[in-house]
Amino acid sequence: MDHITYEERYAAHPADVKNYDTDRLREQFLIEKNFETDKIVLTYTMNDRFIAGGAVPVSKSLSLDPIDPLKASHFCDRREVGMINIGGEGIVEVDGKEIVLLPMEGIYIGKNTKSIILKSKSGSNPAKFYINSAPAHQAYPIKKIELKDRITLDLGNSNDANERQIFQYIVAASVQTCQLQMGITKLKPGSIWNTMPPHTHNRRMEVYLYIDLPKNHAISHFMGEATQTRHIWMTNEQAVISPPWSIHCASGTSSYSFVWGMAGENLDFTDMDAIKAIELK
Repeated sequence: MDHITYEERYAAHPADVKNYDTDRLREQFLIEKNFETDKIVLTYTMNDRFIAGGAVPVSKSLSLDPIDPLKASHFCDRREVGMINIGGEGIVEVDGKEIVLLPMEGIYIGKNTKSIILKSKSGSNPAKFYINSAPAHQAYPIKKIELKDRITLDLGNSNDANERQIFQYIVAASVQTCQLQMGITKLKPGSIWNTMPPHTHNRRMEVYLYIDLPKNHAISHFMGEATQTRHIWMTNEQAVISPPWSIHCASGTSSYSFVWGMAGENLDFTDMDAIKAIELK
């Protein structure tokens, strides 16, 4: 199974994290590489046993096979999967049925699925599948999310440099899911702040994949307890793990987008504990 590479990340206690230096912080929470030609690259975090990663099929199809930590015959024996295609036109073959995913379309795949094969329509413009997965207790139907199916929210304002659109792909209001949620937030030109004022939701963790960031620009992702904040500098198509106890907001040197994925015990998208910006330290 040389087409899949993975690494494991253990959960971290906030009392320990406040003592991390830059290198240790990046090692624990930053996922630097998510996409590699003709490979599936995965990171398995013990925060809600969430898996995040990417697949770029160029010269061959890629099968989403179980990695060793799952101790399973199939990837979805005890899991559900969400994907958003941030590349060219692609195909997701689920138990023999081909489903075309155009750029920025998504798909939910439920528990007990036996086979997931990822393909690109063109090797010169390959699909780039961003993958999230979480444990599942029940099998729910496969659902493709077209652009018209997304729930769209307009938030923020230009005066606060956080005018943005939220596109909900996999949320309880539109897709049956055990615990996985996914979507994309896109900042308007001139806006650089996301999730500000910040919040936490101790009932679920989150992973951010930053995309659409222009070359030679960077993002400073803020995390940690509200009174013990830390930052991680990131570039395009890097991801960051946000533990349930941590804030998760960022400021970029340009506008950008990010794919968010969540898992935990509560599917209420608005269930969060708000923190005022002036309370941060």
